[in-house]
Amino acid sequence: MLMKIQRVVAQGIRGHYAGWSNSGKMVRPICIVLLSLLLEACTSPSVREPVTLTLLDEWPNKTFSEARQQELQQFTRETGIRVSLLPSPESGRQKLVLWRELLGTGASGPDVYAVDVIWSGMLAEYFLDLKPYFANEVSLQFPAITASYTVDNKLVAMAYHPDIGLLYYRTDLLRQYGYREPPRTWDELEIMAARIQAGERAKGKKQFWGFVWQGAADEGLTCDALEWQASEGGGRIIEENQTISVNNPQAIRAWQRAAHWVGSISPPGVVGYREWDSLNVWVAGDAAFMRNWPSAYVDSRAAGSPIRNKFDSALLPGGKAGRVGTLGGFGFAVSRVSVHPREALELVRYLTRRDVQVKRSRVLALPPTLPELYNLPEVLEPNPRFDLLSQAFRASIVSRPSNVTGKKYQNVTDTYIQAVHSVLTGEKSAPEAAAALENELVRTTGFKTGPPLGKSAHP
Repeated sequence: MLMKIQRVVAQGIRGHYAGWSNSGKMVRPICIVLLSLLLEACTSPSVREPVTLTLLDEWPNKTFSEARQQELQQFTRETGIRVSLLPSPESGRQKLVLWRELLGTGASGPDVYAVDVIWSGMLAEYFLDLKPYFANEVSLQFPAITASYTVDNKLVAMAYHPDIGLLYYRTDLLRQYGYREPPRTWDELEIMAARIQAGERAKGKKQFWGFVWQGAADEGLTCDALEWQASEGGGRIIEENQTISVNNPQAIRAWQRAAHWVGSISPPGVVGYREWDSLNVWVAGDAAFMRNWPSAYVDSRAAGSPIRNKFDSALLPGGKAGRVGTLGGFGFAVSRVSVHPREALELVRYLTRRDVQVKRSRVLALPPTLPELYNLPEVLEPNPRFDLLSQAFRASIVSRPSNVTGKKYQNVTDTYIQAVHSVLTGEKSAPEAAAALENELVRTTGFKTGPPLGKSAHP
């Protein structure tokens, strides 16, 4: 084990990740994690000492980390099992590289991994099948969320933090401009955003925009663009039956519409926006609408926020196929080579337990995975928008084609991102980009082309 971990550390130091644009920043946290594992491996605890698990978590946010530490301390008090929480890189792409490196060594590294919903197909071979151990718990979760962590009938991870794309809107501005409710369609959004933007700029707010979203060439764009096209019946890029459906008129029109937003109701720089960029514009009070995740609610209502008590959230606008939001979130998986599988399973069971989810929803405003919890006053009172999320998780989810493409998903999403981004920036026309994307996906996956499968709002 020590030799394998040492080799991975050496690879990181030699610049194994030089192909990444931010490699310098990336190697440091990877080496920290690997070295911490190395130091642990150098110490052989006596059999009398309590078991210590290692958990590689997903979020470097200080508030979240402190809350997680409190959860782990309570777990230790209840079970006697200790947990070492390992640091992780900041971006999802960097995390995935680190996870693959650790799992690919074949050595007994971390016992429990936080797994992004789109990593299940890419990392399934490295984790235990949790289905035999969590049959009762799984039956109580939102079916669409459980399905997203299931690969070839294997439950790769237990969901603990579901996410879905939402529309945020300024309640005060809607009232001021005569609107009783947020837009239900993309056409309505365009009209409302343009009118509010013009009115606010006439008052001297020259940097005010109608709608901000995530247009950078990153995974966030896959989420946004999938919502645009799926709501119009343009499919999921690659369908559940392994047909490549993305080159269709509905998807093409959805991309063209979004390209029209750039520089009109959305800033020209939106093609470089990630989640935090759009959130900063929104919280500053410089936008009427924003597409983001449920976690944006916390920053929007924080003390000192200029829009505190002036906003709300809703399902994203829809089109011919309805209203959908892209599914996101994380689950917990147990390493196949963990030296403490029984204790690791116990940790996953604890972190996804009903009472722990209730407390987490109150402390961190994270949505639970259990439908029944959305009926509890102690969950709903501090999070009134959870009614909306419950509705969305039941009927308005669209999932990225990560499970159907498995290990090839990263190539698929990168190709999709570049195609959509080229349309947003005007580099290519939408029909041209869709045709080239289709050809590249056929080459990458070996799948055949075909039409979208009916209503696109399904996992």
